Amino acid sequence: MRVFVALDIDDAIRARLEQFLDGVRGFAPEARWVRPESMHVTLKFIGEKSSEAVDEIKQALGGVRAGGFEISFRGHGFFPTAKAPRVFWIGIAASPQLAALAKSVDEAAAGLGVPREEHAFSPHLTLARGGGHRGSGAPHRLKGDASNPVFQRLQEKLAAMRSLEFGTMTAREFFLYQSQPMRGGARYTRIARFGLE
Repeated sequence: MRVFVALDIDDAIRARLEQFLDGVRGFAPEARWVRPESMHVTLKFIGEKSSEAVDEIKQALGGVRAGGFEISFRGHGFFPTAKAPRVFWIGIAASPQLAALAKSVDEAAAGLGVPREEHAFSPHLTLARGGGHRGSGAPHRLKGDASNPVFQRLQEKLAAMRSLEFGTMTAREFFLYQSQPMRGGARYTRIARFGLE
């Protein structure tokens, strides 16, 4: 079972993102666009695990203690750089509690032998992947990253737009998701919910 830990997005913000995507998707038709219903804020990608290991992960995540916090979706960018874009993303602004939650999740998983994150937590919302490394969403440079024309027209269009604002929500819970590869992108299913105080 392929699993990861993430925050869900409020419906109102998801609707604004969907409207935005409808307006810009045509400027990068070769990109692989994320379906609005599957958007989420990843806290920790865990990977392939047995159902027994997933039960242990659920227990460990149940011990994570954190309070709710506000999270805003605004701005945009490209990973790893605008000149060699592999991923188009929307920015996330939140209190330090978001990074602290991601760190607590990372530590809980590390206690079960899941490798710790090597890079600093970089909260973002992936909207599209544009080739290279099978569309890896890694924010840091990967060997083989190069100039990529997939996002060129989109970048020109975005440069002419005013700053992007999609709204603010309060995070009150996070989830363990299962990822199932399917035609047209993965399907994500919540398999456990964890409340934030």
